[in-house]
Formats: sequence, structure tokens, C-alpha cells
Amino acid sequence: MVKRSMAPEDVLLVVAAPFIGSFLGVVAERWPKGKPFVLDRSRCPHCQHVLSPRDLVPLLSWLATRARCRYCGACLSLRYPAVEVAALMVAVWAVMVLPVGLSWVSVLFGWTLLTLALLDFKALWLPRVLTWPLAVAGLLVTGLWNERFPVDQAIGAVAGYVLMVLVAHVYRRYRGRQGLGEGDAHLFCALGAWVGWPGLPSVLLFAGVSGLLSVLMGMLADRRIGWTTRMPFGPYLCIGGWLVWLYGPLYFEW
Repeated sequence: MVKRSMAPEDVLLVVAAPFIGSFLGVVAERWPKGKPFVLDRSRCPHCQHVLSPRDLVPLLSWLATRARCRYCGACLSLRYPAVEVAALMVAVWAVMVLPVGLSWVSVLFGWTLLTLALLDFKALWLPRVLTWPLAVAGLLVTGLWNERFPVDQAIGAVAGYVLMVLVAHVYRRYRGRQGLGEGDAHLFCALGAWVGWPGLPSVLLFAGVSGLLSVLMGMLADRRIGWTTRMPFGPYLCIGGWLVWLYGPLYFEW
């Protein structure tokens, strides 16, 4: 179902999205290093100069300074505006596709998935402090929205976790090394709590296709990718979970 107009609360979400994205970028950069990211001031990653409010306007500050620090002149990574744009896309996408009652929780869901994807890309880390509450939130949201106990979602949470643990066990037994991290099992469990067990195959399909496309793009860019190269799977699970949440699982007619 596509919404034809935006409610006032939707406008607030869209306006806030780039600022949220800026914060999520800081979280992904500092959290894996054990650095504070809530109360500490933002600094240039090169000269460590404390940034002023004019340096922290999402997208505009990066463009105004031509992607350079105003204090030391060092080039600023494209990942900063990219995360801000990604958070904005999540908000716009959700409010345009979902009804008003689901737009807020769906945007928060999308921003959490974006954070997990960034952390996995950055540090191959999917923290339980995000995945476990995400699973609980999925059960609560789907239960309250449907006004009944979320049976499919509860089964999906259990099935998602068990499936990933079994795949990881089989891979480790026959290949003699770790193939999937425990965080992937927790994330798949959380996604099952949102999309239910019928949506899990579609999540895996979307994840597999997007992961394969990423590998192909990396090979075209001359990145060395071998059979033992460690790659995050969480970001692709996040893509699959987001698409299935918005549009539902794929169905094939024979």
C-alpha cells in the first residue's frame, strides 16, 4: 500500500533523518573502538579539532567545505554523507510505503538495521545489545498491530536462530573454520520476530543476491576476494529483512 500524502509526524521523521544518520555514523566509527559516542564532542578524524555547529549540518557542511576539514584541510570520507543519505532514504521509503501507524516504528527498525549493517561492515560485529532488543520489539510491534499473539513471528524468531546456528555448525564441522558468526544468528532471530517464519526464505534470498552482487562489484573493482576472505553477512541480512518488512515475502506460483 502506497501512501499518497505525508502526515505531520512523517515530515518530522524525514527532517530528523539526516541528523540521525550523522549520529549513527559516529556510533559505527567509535563504538567498536570503545570510544564514547553520546556525550563526547565531534572532532575531525585527522587533526582532532572540535567541530563547531556549522561543521555538523548534515550533507550541507560536507558540501560547503568541499569534503575537507575547515581546520586542517584533510579530505573527509564520503561515508559521512553516505550514512546521512541512507538514513534519509530509510525514512522516506517507510513513510511512502507504510500506513501512518507503522511509519515511526518502521523507521526506527530501519535505522537500527542501518546501525547493525555499519557495525558489521566496520568491525564484523553485531552487538547483542541491539539484536536482542530488536527481536523483542518485533514481537511487541507485530502483536500490538495485529491485536493477537504473534505466533508466526515467535516461530520465526526461534527458527531464524536455530537455522543459523545449524548452518554455522555444519560449516565449521566440514570446513574446519568459522563460517557464520553468532551475531548473524541473533540478527536472523530478530528479523524472524519482525517478518515471521514465512518471510525468512525471502530474507535469505534477498541477502544472498545482494551479497553476491557486492562480491561481483568488489571483484570488478580489483578487490582480492578469496574463499577464506572474511566478509560480513549481517548487512545483507539487514537488506533482506527491510525489503520483506516493507513488501512482504515473495511468493512463487507453479
